[in-house]
Amino acid sequence: MSVAPAVPALTSSPVAAAYARLAEVFPGLSVTEEAPRQGGGWVAATELAEGGAALDGFLAWDNAQVLRDYGQQARPDVIASFGLHRYAWPACLLITVPWFLLRRVPRIPVGEVSFQRTLGRMTLRVGEFACLPDDPMAALPNARVVPDEEALRAEVREAVAEHLGPVLEGFRPRMRRGPRALWGMATDEIVEGLWYVGHLLGEERRAMSELERLLPGATAPYVGSSAFRELTGPRGETLPTRDRASCCLFYTLRPEETCVTCPRTCDAERIARLTAS
Repeated sequence: MSVAPAVPALTSSPVAAAYARLAEVFPGLSVTEEAPRQGGGWVAATELAEGGAALDGFLAWDNAQVLRDYGQQARPDVIASFGLHRYAWPACLLITVPWFLLRRVPRIPVGEVSFQRTLGRMTLRVGEFACLPDDPMAALPNARVVPDEEALRAEVREAVAEHLGPVLEGFRPRMRRGPRALWGMATDEIVEGLWYVGHLLGEERRAMSELERLLPGATAPYVGSSAFRELTGPRGETLPTRDRASCCLFYTLRPEETCVTCPRTCDAERIARLTAS
């Protein structure tokens, strides 16, 4: 007598374990699976994409932070760039972390996410997810099985673009940047977010290798590649770095304090900062 393969309970979440692990190593971000929240400092991703009053309120937080911490008024496009980064960086992790840890890629349309920035919390609802044929959850009705790792990488790129695309459009009128520059920012958020989390997980090198395959270049709409490279420290040690595809504009506030991955930062300065500790 044939026995049907075991199917996980239909209430099982394909991504909950990944978000739980993320919270363990990065307590600054908590992700729960539920309907988008409203009020109490929450903003829906759809509101950011609409680019109206909700986005004004969202960016007012960045404006106040700059005034408080740097004692000067930043340009509106700089404020918008800061605000976009502070949403897109964790939003990309909603997709890249389950892929990295579980080999599952959730589809999260912009209408299924909300964000509470001061508490570091996000909510989402996952509908369909992509996985490999040998995944224990491949038999779930909302699973879409893809044949191999390259197909799964394509799912990551498509899922991030599906979610971030409308948000980029909502921010674009305030940022004085064209589509190519905005997608360069998206490229940086994907890479630097998972690179950082990979380091916290003790898997930095694997994260870098995965990102090199995910973004090898010529993967529209993304701009450039993961752009990792290695420097040599004063004791012969290897120091991983990368060159950003976009600029965060922090130099407009502190010209002498560029990011360590900024193309404006020379290799000698990078080495000094990477070995300072």
